[in-house]
Amino acid sequence: MPRQGYPSDVSDAEWEIIKPLLPAAKSETGRGRRRTVDLRGVYNAIRYLTRTGCAWELLPNDFPPPKTVYGYWRKWEKKGIWQKIHDELRERVRKKVAPKQQREDSSIANR
Repeated sequence: MPRQGYPSDVSDAEWEIIKPLLPAAKSETGRGRRRTVDLRGVYNAIRYLTRTGCAWELLPNDFPPPKTVYGYWRKWEKKGIWQKIHDELRERVRKKVAPKQQREDSSIANR
């Protein structure tokens, strides 16, 4: 049975931005065993927690186990991954907003 979607889930377009910012599995670097958890599921679970404010143990059962989600959240926090994600998204928003703002500023100046 496929997992039900939540409003907090990341879209496909957003995931394509986030995915490269997450650390590779240790098996991909030759230093560990294969990753068995879906990182998109972990990321969605963290977004769900952030959006709803629920406790780790109260995550719906269709997300990865709470201990797994917390472990990834903590590891990414220590490695500065959340800051990298924030910086990348902020930069993309600024680039998208800047041309629109320039057009508005020039139209005001031309009046």
